[in-house]
Amino acid sequence: MVNQRPNVLLIHGHDIGRYLGCYGVDIETPNVDSIATDGALFERHFATAPQCSPSRGSLMTGRIPHINGLMGLAHQNWELHDDERILPQYLSDAGYETHLFGLQHITQDTDRLEYDHVHSEGNLYPGVSPSVHQANRARNVASVVTSFLEKSAYDAPFFASVGFFECHRVEEENGRFGFDADYYRGDEPESVRPLPYLPDRRGIRHDLGEMHGMVYALDDAVGTILEALAAAGIEEETLVIFTTEHGIAFPRAKGTCYDAGLEAALVIRYPGVVDAGVRYEDLMSNIDVLPTILDLVDVNRSESIGGRSVAGLIADTETGYNERERIFAEMTWHDVYNPVRAIRTGRYKYIRNFWHLPTVYLSTDIFASESGREVRETDGIPSREYEELYDLRDAPQEDDNVVREPRYQDIRRDLSKQLYEWMDETGDPLLDGPVVPGDYEEILSWPHDSS
Repeated sequence: MVNQRPNVLLIHGHDIGRYLGCYGVDIETPNVDSIATDGALFERHFATAPQCSPSRGSLMTGRIPHINGLMGLAHQNWELHDDERILPQYLSDAGYETHLFGLQHITQDTDRLEYDHVHSEGNLYPGVSPSVHQANRARNVASVVTSFLEKSAYDAPFFASVGFFECHRVEEENGRFGFDADYYRGDEPESVRPLPYLPDRRGIRHDLGEMHGMVYALDDAVGTILEALAAAGIEEETLVIFTTEHGIAFPRAKGTCYDAGLEAALVIRYPGVVDAGVRYEDLMSNIDVLPTILDLVDVNRSESIGGRSVAGLIADTETGYNERERIFAEMTWHDVYNPVRAIRTGRYKYIRNFWHLPTVYLSTDIFASESGREVRETDGIPSREYEELYDLRDAPQEDDNVVREPRYQDIRRDLSKQLYEWMDETGDPLLDGPVVPGDYEEILSWPHDSS
């Protein structure tokens, strides 16, 4: 049966950034690569935040974290504002049957998401123990998705959000955080290519080799789902999107507003509609994904969505295309207070830090990892500059802060002004002072004898 509108299959990985073969990484990911071969790949797609819940909230609302309310992790008392609309709600109103498979991590109340069907239990927090949330591991999620595709009658177009646990670190018995090498088969440290923004040290190679096992498992699961889609005879009428929410869980990546922390994969396949085999270098933010999907399936969207659709760039649509000259990113709360705002253009990155912070923020899972041990003495100490400016042409790894150099002062002032104006226009609460955590009322509920 051919639906009036296409099915929408949104597959998303965790803590994986662009660590994929189709993005030039020395790792084999043939199944994700096949989506790129048959569709569109975005070379410069970035998240609004270098952490899970805020980035995922932007993906699902088309709005930045300090606007939609999700400025910290969903399991730490941060929530979307009550009036926020998310992608499955837009599609449900247009007649889609909506399904949630695996991880979501944007709310503690799954009912708030209003999916018609929730297929996985425990789909909030990815977990730090190897035994936690087995249902969210890629192999298990793919099995459930396959069963759904085999049994469905497709009387209405469906939307399926498919979230994988991989590549989140897990806490091991020794208290360190790794990639569950007992469950996944990775690669030997000597065989992996070092990361360009980190020193080539044994502990970092060790972690990369372990992480490869998770990447392989994720890619295998994508292949399982694509095969099931083809076997069901509906791949020609299904819009497939594969994306990730921020950079890998390594120092100077996850939890930072450097490119390695904000980078995200985005590949889109829609046979006969999206131009196949094209790689786009246009700047793109993950708030742009929701309006792009809605335009591709011809569903109206709210004017409050802050993202810009790229449907007019990748397909023959009447929606037009407004190219980005800049993107914005932010971080406020993770496991500690880390208030940062950033603006990126094609050539420059300007970062404004709003607190006394270590040289490089290391989230708990990274700090307590083999990789974290390699850089703690240099990165985990105070203090970070309040302003950072990088010329990405000359220093693509953002390792040369030129904020004080005379020849960059016009650029510094211009980007600083643009960042402030953006914060002011969007009502960023950080301009009014420190942002209290989501559990602030609990902090204040201090039983004491006032007599």
